[in-house]
Amino acid sequence: QVQLVESGGGLVQAGDSLKLSCAASGRAFSLYTMGWFRQAPGKEREFVARISSSGATTNYGDFVKGRFTISRDNAKNTMYLQMNSLKPEDTAVYYCAARKYTASDSDRDYNYWGQGTQVTVSS
Repeated sequence: QVQLVESGGGLVQAGDSLKLSCAASGRAFSLYTMGWFRQAPGKEREFVARISSSGATTNYGDFVKGRFTISRDNAKNTMYLQMNSLKPEDTAVYYCAARKYTASDSDRDYNYWGQGTQVTVSS
């Protein structure tokens, strides 16, 4: 089992950058595929990015278009999401999630979730 805690959200202006972190506690972080999802008010939760257990493979939601970078440091049990060129439509609560072994872009396949961190982008 793994516990996840996000940090790094905040209020920024359009065009700014933010780096989110997801700290994991528990065993065998390096066995988990990790993902970032987001949910804006009145909308369904949306896939943002995922990274394989080793960090070798990543995938992004179509809307990212090269603006975000997901990474992880297994020695520190931490995953990151570097977000550049932020837009007002990126405003949402961002969640990190963990899934053991195989990769997935569907939130229904992730077993462990953090509490979320708010990202607000003003125009």
